[in-house]
Amino acid sequence: MRSTEDPARTAGTTGRRSETAQKWTARAALLVATTAVVLLLAAAGAKSVVLLLVGLAGLAVTAAAVWWALTHHGLLRVSAVTLAAVVPLAVLLYYAAVDLLWAALAALALWAVAMLTGRAALGAVTRPARPRHQRTAPPRAPFLIMNPRSGGGKVGRFHLAERARALGAEVAVLDPAHPQDVAELARRAVAEGADLLGVAGGDGTQALVAGVAAEHDVPFVVISAGTRNHFAMDLGLDRADPSTGLDALTDGVELRIDLGFVSDRVFVNNASFGVYAQVVQSDAYRDDKARTILQQLPELLTHRSGPRLTVRAAHVLVDTPQAVLVSNNPYQVGDAAGLGRRARLDSGVLGVLGVNVDSAAQAVGLLRGRHARGLTSLTADEVVVDADAPEIAVGVDGEALLLPTPVTCRIAPGALRVRVPRGLPAAPRANPPTDWRALRRLAFARRAGAAAG
Repeated sequence: MRSTEDPARTAGTTGRRSETAQKWTARAALLVATTAVVLLLAAAGAKSVVLLLVGLAGLAVTAAAVWWALTHHGLLRVSAVTLAAVVPLAVLLYYAAVDLLWAALAALALWAVAMLTGRAALGAVTRPARPRHQRTAPPRAPFLIMNPRSGGGKVGRFHLAERARALGAEVAVLDPAHPQDVAELARRAVAEGADLLGVAGGDGTQALVAGVAAEHDVPFVVISAGTRNHFAMDLGLDRADPSTGLDALTDGVELRIDLGFVSDRVFVNNASFGVYAQVVQSDAYRDDKARTILQQLPELLTHRSGPRLTVRAAHVLVDTPQAVLVSNNPYQVGDAAGLGRRARLDSGVLGVLGVNVDSAAQAVGLLRGRHARGLTSLTADEVVVDADAPEIAVGVDGEALLLPTPVTCRIAPGALRVRVPRGLPAAPRANPPTDWRALRRLAFARRAGAAAG
């Protein structure tokens, strides 16, 4: 029997249920946060203010000690590391001495639950739509480039070359002993009739071939065979099993996404300037990353070595930042994983993050997150990075380069056609930071339909 259920009514019912769930999640976050405060007040009374001040002071001193450890060598660094380890322990011992350690830990645990619940409620409200996609016919002559060393040998472990050839693709497996120009390989393949390009490798290789695909307006396929696979993650691909990306060859849809350019070099993720870019230029970095970073950080963070940068973006001037990250679409604010995810790849703007910290006090100020004075976060369609040097170090999707100054970064909206498997789930995203005012509005808002009635 044919169903007579109204699709519009079903969609409306689902939407109201979702709205109700969001409200109750927001209310739960507010209730748990209130419980944390009440518990602390009930257990400590007037001492709760002292407990809070001691905790905040300990956090500030620890942050300052970490800054001193990063900006000094020798005995002063050892002393700062010791202080950073001892202060949190001293705070806990103080709480235990006044017999309120249990209350402080319980209140802290409840507050953490409230923060996570609040972020989940706000994330459900602000979740963005996926880029528009369209069904297209499978490629007739796909060409894939595979790096057997990427990701610890994922190409061989998942038999990617064999599987791709079985689907009709021509595969070029790179020879680690004889480095090849992957961009030239891709251009030659297009000249010989390839109607799709793809890469199983790291993000740096992905970017080089993506630039050729955009140049010739052919679709591009991402096979998540690299180590981090940030580009694949933001597309929503399965990073645990790169072979699933090959499904795009036979049953796929196309997305239009943006590409970033630093000078004439394409990047799919980001271009970094300053401390990190300077460190990765060192030959010693490849042999001992941690030791090289610790040796070079003091001079770089305090401007005793390295160029002094100036950044202009969206009518904003950022003077002498220690680190700058320009990304193809902005990274999500509040991502606890740390600059790992972008909510969109088709917003048409670059994300810009700049860090400028010149003292322990400013380092403590970074605890305020996005509101910190030493942190600049904005979007722009063009960014110009200049320096008091003829060339500067730039990290482009993890690849170390030296580029002449000034360096211009720009966005090319919708420049790349990406083919992904059909039915791909939305890319994972971090929830936004907890905004208590927004939570109160969400928790006690009247439903739109009821308000209109």
